[in-house]
Amino acid sequence: MKKFFAVAASLILSAAMLTACGSSAAPAATTGAPETTAAAVTQAPETTEETKSFHIAIVQQLDHASLDEIRLAVEDELTKAAADKGFQVSYKEFNGQNDNTVLNQIGAQVVSDKYDAIIPIASLAAQCMVTAADGTISDPEAAGLTGLSNVTGTSDALNTAFILDMMLAAQPDVKTVGLLYSNSEANSQTPIAQAKEYLEQKGIAYIEKTGNSTDEILTAASSLVGRVEAVFTPTDNVVMACEGAVAEILNQAGIAHYTGADSFVAAGAFTTSGVNYTELGTYTADMAVDILLGGAVPEYHVMDGGIITVNTDTAEALGIDYSVFKTMANTVIEVTTVE
Repeated sequence: MKKFFAVAASLILSAAMLTACGSSAAPAATTGAPETTAAAVTQAPETTEETKSFHIAIVQQLDHASLDEIRLAVEDELTKAAADKGFQVSYKEFNGQNDNTVLNQIGAQVVSDKYDAIIPIASLAAQCMVTAADGTISDPEAAGLTGLSNVTGTSDALNTAFILDMMLAAQPDVKTVGLLYSNSEANSQTPIAQAKEYLEQKGIAYIEKTGNSTDEILTAASSLVGRVEAVFTPTDNVVMACEGAVAEILNQAGIAHYTGADSFVAAGAFTTSGVNYTELGTYTADMAVDILLGGAVPEYHVMDGGIITVNTDTAEALGIDYSVFKTMANTVIEVTTVE
């Protein structure tokens, strides 16, 4: 009997509540070299000495820049690994549009179709695929994906304290911080609790505002105007999906947005310190290949962070001197807003 293994690549951010009626499935061409994607449930294949050929389902929770970056990195690495190691890979992409029902339907379908591997991208997708295969994830423990013998993967867990250290280094006089996130995002639970503890220890006030749709998040962001000097958002997909509009609200009000991923910053947020998502996707793909080729199921791997990304357009608009960041990290990447 074939076994399922989960390579649950944890993501970051998650995304806005979108109206979805179904999955988008776009099969990639099978060229004999691999094609695949990031993070998740794998089923140990039965292969012969003559050929090793794997069919993989890539299940992306929803569309946004960080998740797209992981998916593309996984596909590139699987293609490279197939060419280097002499096996064949074909894959089919599914998109859950951030809808739990759609993701569960996809999970039932891919398990029924006996894919050799299921690679979900982002916490909710991973949870649904693990449930289907057993039959988050920046924070696998909070997402309920640890302690399972058939689940492993990568994590982009935030160093929340470091991001808030950056905030105080750039804005030492900050008195009140907004905490903007979705209370439906498993990725946000732990870093928000860490942020509250940190701010309480520093004697800094905070205001929590949440939402579970784009409209709710924009209303929450607007409600912070005039009340806070800075806002912190972890790797929250709901906020990320509308970050361009959030950044516009906050930047016009002179409020710096400290976030959990570089995709926020490219959309207009001020800064972040986190992992490189291309590296996360590549590492996840390598884990999946090792399992598919008969290797042991590895432990969860937490990706190294320490890369500070700054939006120079936003820094100029806010009048913030971020040169202090160069004393806090080996790598400071400067970007401008992507329209």
